[in-house]
Amino acid sequence: MSLNVLLVDDHKIMRDGIKAILRHSDEFHIMAEAESGSEAVQICKKQRPDIVLMDIGLPGLNGIETTTEILRLHPTIKIIILSMYDDAHSVVGAIRSGARAFVLKKASDGDLVDALRTVAKGGSYLSPQVSDRLLHRIQRGDLDSAKPLPTALDVLSPRELQVLRLVAEGKTSKEIAVLLDLGVQTVRSYRKTMMKKLGVNNVAGLTQLALASGITHFPMPGGNGAS
Repeated sequence: MSLNVLLVDDHKIMRDGIKAILRHSDEFHIMAEAESGSEAVQICKKQRPDIVLMDIGLPGLNGIETTTEILRLHPTIKIIILSMYDDAHSVVGAIRSGARAFVLKKASDGDLVDALRTVAKGGSYLSPQVSDRLLHRIQRGDLDSAKPLPTALDVLSPRELQVLRLVAEGKTSKEIAVLLDLGVQTVRSYRKTMMKKLGVNNVAGLTQLALASGITHFPMPGGNGAS
């Protein structure tokens, strides 16, 4: 019996490419597709895939945040992160979020299938290029440099960090509520709590701290985070 796979990527051409790779497989079946993290969470609530193939660079909730949220709700789902980049921050962040594999989008068809098979059997998988890169860093003794430096944001919970990043990207409270499946008043409460914890008085202050910490690099032009 084939395993059900949820494919999550905001680029249709990428989804079509992966479907083409797995089209003739009797091991894996693409049961559904999602273009965003919030959509993926909702599908997982209703359909419970065996494996999720997750793009790391999703709009709204990114792949790492979506992985955390899915596993919070359904710990048995196995998640494979797909990424254009093999920087240590992305790899370590993905594994810490609970992902079972990290596969580069430039990897071969065989690598992707190997990752699916390995994860299906309960194992973990890193693209060979990622493995070599991290091995070299460990050998040089500089892997610790991949750890984020302490910031003022350390006082925030994981959920507050999600809200903060979306606020800094110009999302309104209503938009954040939809993305995170929260009530609008709950989002506003998070904002007030973060302002108090961080000692700022407005959304501009929250955004400045988010940018300074590196939690987001792409504030939306003209975005003010108004409710």
